[in-house]
Amino acid sequence: MRIAISALQPDLDGEMDPRFGRCPYFVIVDTETMETETFANQNAGASSGAGIRAAQAVVGKGVDTVITGRVGPNAHEVLSAAGVAMYTGVSGKIRDALAMFKAGRLQSAPGAGGRTPSRGGGGGMGVGRGRGMGMGRGMGLGGGRMQSFGPVFHPTPGEEPSQPPGTPPPQSREEEIRLLKRKARALAEEMANINRRIQEMEDRSGR
Repeated sequence: MRIAISALQPDLDGEMDPRFGRCPYFVIVDTETMETETFANQNAGASSGAGIRAAQAVVGKGVDTVITGRVGPNAHEVLSAAGVAMYTGVSGKIRDALAMFKAGRLQSAPGAGGRTPSRGGGGGMGVGRGRGMGMGRGMGLGGGRMQSFGPVFHPTPGEEPSQPPGTPPPQSREEEIRLLKRKARALAEEMANINRRIQEMEDRSGR
């Protein structure tokens, strides 16, 4: 699993930055090999759209999970559509945040991981994509129907329908398969963390 953490300094011993879109750095950790990668957030000083561009950059790095203080609605939509899990309300040392994640002590953001309603008129049933006039895309993990909320974008007659602002471009089948595999790995590791935490609590209560 590859985890991206918003950071003030480009190393594990640095402090987190609570701002996702305008943090100066992202520290990426591969939890299987513990290899780290850092990159500067080139969009931190953008006058607008910093969150969306930062989210697109993180997705482009093949990240499965984001740990930060807060994520704006537009960045949340991009990350969610890409199947990236989000943990918000986290602060302090980057190394400590990573340890808390491994121990299952972080709380995922509401609707994280592609389970929030998408823009446009489309909806997804189960794991899949639904397309509407706004090229919206919903990705659900259960058997329930995902309903989209928000405006429907109607193209001018004779023109191709365009995507609403902040919506990621349509994915190929291969890209979607890769995203779903990453999401499955992330969910499996999250379940392992939850079960480990449950076991720790049961062991303590039995003393």
